[in-house]
Amino acid sequence: MKKSETRMILAVLVVAFPAFYRNTSETDTEAAVNLWYQQFQDYDYKTVEQAVQALISTKVEGFPPTIGEVKEHIRKLRHTEDIDESSAWAMVSKATRNSSYYSEREFAKLPPSVQKAVGSAEQLKQWAGMDADDVETVIQSHFRKAYRAELQRAAELEKLPSQIRAMVGSYAENFKMIGD
Repeated sequence: MKKSETRMILAVLVVAFPAFYRNTSETDTEAAVNLWYQQFQDYDYKTVEQAVQALISTKVEGFPPTIGEVKEHIRKLRHTEDIDESSAWAMVSKATRNSSYYSEREFAKLPPSVQKAVGSAEQLKQWAGMDADDVETVIQSHFRKAYRAELQRAAELEKLPSQIRAMVGSYAENFKMIGD
């Protein structure tokens, strides 16, 4: 999004929430433009505009949406196809049944978010060797918790500006190399 488009987004918020912005100085306005531009420069103007329009049409408490609220709304619009926990577990459960001998192949079939929650093909192989009741109770519970955490981590990472995402990625790579 361009800086001029950022100004248009903020102008919409000023019109929608006039009492909130009543005593805003030019310095504060410029600071807001800079901050919003910094946070949304990687986004398409239309996407941000649609999210802001949706949020202002549903807000009832009289405060403009925050940057985080707008980013969360955009994320929800982009990820309507996210796999729910039950469906993700069903995939893992099926993969586990075939993982005594084919864990690599079964792991490769799983979506990336499910793979991250499982951990590795070796983990599937270990689960395949366990008692089925334990897998369907204890392991399922642990997987669901890990899967929720993975979806949350991915959602938070997606909201970060690209330069910060890149920095986080390089830190993760450095830690990975240290652990090897």
